[in-house]
Amino acid sequence: MFNRPPTHGNPDRPGLWTRGLLIRCTIADGDPAFFTTWCPAGTGIEALVRVEGHRWAIEDSFETTKNELGLDHNESRSWHGWHRHVSLVMLAFAMMAAIRHHANLVPPPKRMRTPPRPR
Repeated sequence: MFNRPPTHGNPDRPGLWTRGLLIRCTIADGDPAFFTTWCPAGTGIEALVRVEGHRWAIEDSFETTKNELGLDHNESRSWHGWHRHVSLVMLAFAMMAAIRHHANLVPPPKRMRTPPRPR
């Protein structure tokens, strides 16, 4: 990583920011993936990897919405039309994720019923 005075950044976190390159290899085939970083100086590699992992999950979610819910099937001519389409698709995706989560929960273990004791 190399240090450069910030040209833009978060005003809530003043100080020196750094640009860098994060290289990750996939476990399955070993192909490298390259990511540029822009973070406060001294940010640990663990934080960068965690943030990049979240980015991958977000990109995967957008890919799912395109394939399953038609996020990219929109020919709006105004910002309002586009915003409504994207909002409805994201709402449908959130509902689908919640339904999948509840459907895939592990059921609680069954307990043996004990017969009632005679009085």
